[in-house]
Amino acid sequence: MDDPLGLAVTAHDFGLRGPRGWAFRGVRADAEPGSLIAVEGPSGSGRTCLLLALTGRMRPTEGAAAVGGLELPRHMAAVRRRSALAHVTGVTDLDPAFTVGEHLREQALLHRRFAGSFPRLLPRGRGERTREERRRVDTALTAANLDLTALPKGPRTAVRDLERVESLRLSLALALLWRPRLIAVDDADLKLSPAEREEIWALLRSVTHDGVTVLAACSEAPRDAVAVRTGATRPDEEKEAAADALAGTGRS
Repeated sequence: MDDPLGLAVTAHDFGLRGPRGWAFRGVRADAEPGSLIAVEGPSGSGRTCLLLALTGRMRPTEGAAAVGGLELPRHMAAVRRRSALAHVTGVTDLDPAFTVGEHLREQALLHRRFAGSFPRLLPRGRGERTREERRRVDTALTAANLDLTALPKGPRTAVRDLERVESLRLSLALALLWRPRLIAVDDADLKLSPAEREEIWALLRSVTHDGVTVLAACSEAPRDAVAVRTGATRPDEEKEAAADALAGTGRS
């Protein structure tokens, strides 16, 4: 990655309570920049809400946390600008009717529109801008280890025809297009075989080798990860708490 500066993540007695109860509470974390952080717990234990809170998308209600030295919730907007989400159901869903190429082009256009408010950072000229976008896409695909030529129809392959690991790689590539300093990946090991889980953890480790901090929700943390555990809640409570909080902070 061009800016290999991950964000440190710390939390002490961190919690989020919604109208229907606690999504998570009592969370503690202490991870250095460029760490692989595994948010470990069963489905419904608040893993997704914790990812969203630590990336500035949900407002916590107790305890303390900081991402890259930015305290939450005071600096939620700044944390959002430095982080990205991948594979989060209800937030970063891929359109099954879209092709891989269409998703990549759409994300590149969104990035161009966002970066357009900072013209001094953009290369001059349409041709140069197009080449820069292609480089950005190629870099993200390489980091996500997604080989378009290996797909059944190349970039014209529909998302519905992707294997689960390929879909996760695409979601990761789309997030990496923004060159985040922290990336949160939900359900990193959901419905994967043991071999596929090893494949995904190896991929996420490779992202940290580029300096990016990775925050991944899972049912079982690998031994070399910084393990963060959430408290147990009911699955419906977590979903309702996430919906309530996202309604107030936005889902991007």
